[in-house]
Amino acid sequence: MEHPWTILWVLAQLDYPWSISPLYKTYNILITISVLFLSFKCMMTLIQQSNGKLLHAQLITSGYPSSTYLTNHLMSMYGRCSHLGLFDEMPQRKLVSWTAMISAFSQNSEFTKAITTFCGMCVGFSFELFVGSNLADMYSKCGSIIEACMVFEEMPSKDEVSWNSMINGYAKNGYNEEALISFKKMLTEDVIIDQHLVCSTLCACGPLKAYNIGRSLHSFVTKLGFEQHISVGNALMDMYCKLGDMDSGSQLLNINSKCTNIVSYTSLIDGYVESDQIEKAFTIFIELKRQRVEPNEFTFSSLIKACANHATLEQGVQLHALVLKYNLDQDPFVSSIIVDMYGKCGLLDHSLQAFDKISKPNEYTWNSLIGVFAHHGLGHKAIDVFEKMLLHDIKPNSVTFINLLNACSHSGLLTEGLSYFNSMETIYGVKPKSEHYSCVIDLLGRSGKLKEAEVFIKSMPFEANAYAWCSFLASCRKYGDKERGEFASKSLKIIDPLNSGAHVLLSNIYAKEQQWEDVKSVRKMMKDENVKKLKGCSWVDVDNRVHVFGVEDLCHGDKKEIDLKLDDLLRKIIEVGYVPDVEYVPFDLDYDMKVNILNHHSERIAIAYALIRMPIGKPIIVKKNLKVCVDCHSAIKLMSKVEGREIILRDNSRFHHFVDGSCSCKDFW
Repeated sequence: MEHPWTILWVLAQLDYPWSISPLYKTYNILITISVLFLSFKCMMTLIQQSNGKLLHAQLITSGYPSSTYLTNHLMSMYGRCSHLGLFDEMPQRKLVSWTAMISAFSQNSEFTKAITTFCGMCVGFSFELFVGSNLADMYSKCGSIIEACMVFEEMPSKDEVSWNSMINGYAKNGYNEEALISFKKMLTEDVIIDQHLVCSTLCACGPLKAYNIGRSLHSFVTKLGFEQHISVGNALMDMYCKLGDMDSGSQLLNINSKCTNIVSYTSLIDGYVESDQIEKAFTIFIELKRQRVEPNEFTFSSLIKACANHATLEQGVQLHALVLKYNLDQDPFVSSIIVDMYGKCGLLDHSLQAFDKISKPNEYTWNSLIGVFAHHGLGHKAIDVFEKMLLHDIKPNSVTFINLLNACSHSGLLTEGLSYFNSMETIYGVKPKSEHYSCVIDLLGRSGKLKEAEVFIKSMPFEANAYAWCSFLASCRKYGDKERGEFASKSLKIIDPLNSGAHVLLSNIYAKEQQWEDVKSVRKMMKDENVKKLKGCSWVDVDNRVHVFGVEDLCHGDKKEIDLKLDDLLRKIIEVGYVPDVEYVPFDLDYDMKVNILNHHSERIAIAYALIRMPIGKPIIVKKNLKVCVDCHSAIKLMSKVEGREIILRDNSRFHHFVDGSCSCKDFW
């Protein structure tokens, strides 16, 4: 009988007289199995496919009967070598055989076959604690929360792992209230509370703004002694920051400074960014560097987002340099926010350069670039980017179409915008949400199609939100449609009583019609209902410092110089044809008073200060929290001409690039 060379090698190493027949026959099969297993393990490590086949051939020619044990190892070996046919030849298949086959398919990226094979085996273990917990976890991670609940409810017994799978699944899929209810229910069961359960529950408190529950959980954490666990500390930090309680969040960092990591610092930074405390966010960033804690992609994303929102270019450029230093420039989140940051700072060329340096842009970076063009009112370029995105086999998502529809809206591309909206679900498989319907209302309204916009609102599958009514009301104001404006204002007040836009825009409509009694009535209503009008303010960066100006700003140290510059600018632009548009001034005043009010709008004050302090030839970039009015838009166009300066204005709607008496928006915004 022929024996495999591996048996001879092992016996030789043991210095064993293999010719002693009885003992040899007794241990023959056992030794063969062991040696084959060791040989296969070695072979799999070295991926020696040819040796594996040789061993298999010698096993067959030796005449040993086949066994499930040996076949499982053979199948595992062939699976790693991408030869998966042996499974079909097995007369008997045990759990190990099925597992080996599923593993082999997974290793060879045959995921559909792996799932099909799994479904083909009679599992019958859904009631097992370990299997049930993992099934619930799998379904929740796939977003199938209903199926996860079904598995969870069918489990006869539940431990802390299974409860955590469910609570975490609820929280990660946005079912935060259900997560807290589950935690409360779990407390009545005989379950050991661990740090993982606490972390999952804390994650649900922030989005719900459940402050009292969060504080109670914090006391619970302290009582259980979990506060020193880094994961629990991070969850507490994240919760307080999402609740807007930055004092408690920063206090946690001071108390548990030895039990913090980059996640703790990043949560605090993100909390300050979201609460518009940018200086404190950068203070924490400096502190983490002092503590020699390495920032990660999420740290940079939060800080660069802050620079984008406030158009603080100098700080944004410095962060971009650090991103390159830490080799994070190819991270999809970081790279997309860098593209967005330069765009929101008015530097389109820099946005394009940042995008072009990304080796494999994904949907986030493509969406950022489309959003940049949309924000600058360059609808045709946004459409070009969208078409290129499709050519690169990147599937558009919900955000893609929000940016695309906004781009069409700000460029007057009515036909194109409606076409993209109608194709969302039928061609691209993206179901329109309320945000997309709001974009269409804005698109129709800006194009003067007020009747069509009203019909569209009434035909929507759900109620219009505050943004939709504000857009429609603004269009009614622009085109002087008092009747529809009153209807929009009433509808807006119903769903958002404290929204000052409903009153201010309606007041402006009445002011245009010189219905001063109605204007007074609206203002009295605002006072009675304690509705505060958002005050307009503008800001500009000069000498690495942000200067903020309000309407008729009286507190700036350079007020006299600014007033003189404003008067000089007014004289110059009147000489080249400026005629003040006083019809929207919502006060019953004489003409000169109205002109003076317009001349002291916050964006004009900021421009005047920048012209005084900034070097000749350098573009002026001004940011405003409200939409620029028609009169200021006309005035700034002429300012750019008489001063020979490029003036870039970013209002709450879009960018305006003023050069030599014209604007990039072509007077459509």
